[in-house]
Amino acid sequence: MRDPAYDAIVIGSGPSGSFAAKELTEQGLTVLMLEAGPKVGPEQFDPARKPAKPAAINVIERAMATLKGQGAQARAPFYRGMFSQFYVSDRDHPYTTPKDAPYIWIRGRQAGGRSHTFGRVLMRWSDDDFRAHSLTGNGVDWPISYDDLAPYYDEVEGFLGLYGNADGVESLPDPVAKHPAHLSPAEEAFKANLERRFPARHAVAWRAVAPTPDRIFPPLRAALETGLLTIRYDSIAARILTEGGRATGVEVIDRESRARETLRADQILCAASPIETIRLLFNSADEAHPDGLGNSAGLLGRYFMDQLPMLGLGAFPEVPGWAEVAGFPEDPFYDPSGGIFIPRFDRASPDRGEFSFQGAIGRSPVPEGDPSALLFFGFGQMQPHADNRVMLDPRKKDRWGLPAPHIICKIRGADHALLAEQEEAFLSTINGAGGVVEFLGSPHGIREWGRGAYPDESRLMRFLFKRFFHRVMVMGAGIHECGGARMGNDPAVSVTDDHGRLWDVQGVTLVDASTFAGSGVSGTTLTIMAQAVRSARAIARATNRRQAAG
Repeated sequence: MRDPAYDAIVIGSGPSGSFAAKELTEQGLTVLMLEAGPKVGPEQFDPARKPAKPAAINVIERAMATLKGQGAQARAPFYRGMFSQFYVSDRDHPYTTPKDAPYIWIRGRQAGGRSHTFGRVLMRWSDDDFRAHSLTGNGVDWPISYDDLAPYYDEVEGFLGLYGNADGVESLPDPVAKHPAHLSPAEEAFKANLERRFPARHAVAWRAVAPTPDRIFPPLRAALETGLLTIRYDSIAARILTEGGRATGVEVIDRESRARETLRADQILCAASPIETIRLLFNSADEAHPDGLGNSAGLLGRYFMDQLPMLGLGAFPEVPGWAEVAGFPEDPFYDPSGGIFIPRFDRASPDRGEFSFQGAIGRSPVPEGDPSALLFFGFGQMQPHADNRVMLDPRKKDRWGLPAPHIICKIRGADHALLAEQEEAFLSTINGAGGVVEFLGSPHGIREWGRGAYPDESRLMRFLFKRFFHRVMVMGAGIHECGGARMGNDPAVSVTDDHGRLWDVQGVTLVDASTFAGSGVSGTTLTIMAQAVRSARAIARATNRRQAAG
């Protein structure tokens, strides 16, 4: 075998891949990054794409996207046509699900991945999230705790220049924030009411990062500045190649020409997002690994999860109208960021619950004199189940001839019970703090009170919103998919070790949320980035020691 051309290949240029590349290059390693989609520039962020007055119920935008081949992508709960260029074509990138368990797989294939479409909210997980498996009683614990990731949370937040506050909430560890985050007047009043009425429940300002003017995710820019990173766009990772029990490189397909070639490296880091990473490992089956890389225990693809979704709409009469909130820098393309977050209730609460609520109050324009508008999205902790899994569909292939994934992510008994608890906790929290819930929707269905959903919209738009709601509010709507190649301490019950290294093959490390042993109750992005730094640092140190020893 010839000497490898690079020390490491990173597959995927989203948040986790970007931080992995930054860490590896800053430690002196030569890195090749494979991005399956094109490079993006200012032309993809044209302010002219932004409507002067976005439609509250954007049925027309979604219909147009469906006609263009983005039928699944257009079902993202907060889909907007101005971002259509950052979502894949479902015709080119098909997937299948059971008829009785629909799943929305939201994807972006371009430089930066989904960093262009996520809400930029970055909440730390706590030990409650890393103890998820102990709580479910299935006998498999996370091999890491909050303390293992805390210093890496510090590094990532400090590097990104987080907007946030030290809130002192037991269930939500404080961040390292560079800038303060602010609540709207309505959110301030709601927070005061909530914490007076329910001392174990809290509300905090979003912890988030601002978009960058050059549209390059900051860690990717830092990696490029080292001079040790090479990025190949339009390069689809088809297979990871192995020899003698260790990785040797990646077989790549050119997105346009479909030509194939082999690129060599000692270390392969998968940061393509859970479903894509699992698919790649299955597609990498060879004579030594006939069932896919990392699948000696038969667990690859199993214990796949997302978070239980829920949408709540209503009003907050105490503070009428709306307000623009200072803090985040203005951006010609993106809307102002910010909002309010209700984390998992403190342990003192008898109805603590494994869920959180992220939303905004008094930030959306309403007719003069009307109560401020209220919108929240709920995230519940899905229980890991062996039969929730990602496999290959032998009958369906993508545009490049690669087998498409088949995704099973069913809401099961314990999940249904938690989702019902989540809905009732939302009602008691909002209504008990002076809000008025007027619409509540989840995979369990729709409930309305008073004026109902979007009272200022036309009857037709409101009818269409409710008519198609069940197609949007299914699993995957939270866009926090994880698991399928879970980490652990024992190769018999896990796919990777605590750093995401495959037990079965040396030199392959998973640095996206595929390794997660539980779903948590808030966004996964910050935890993915912190773990990517932790894993990449271990790889870099081992590589440097090996090279120094000759």
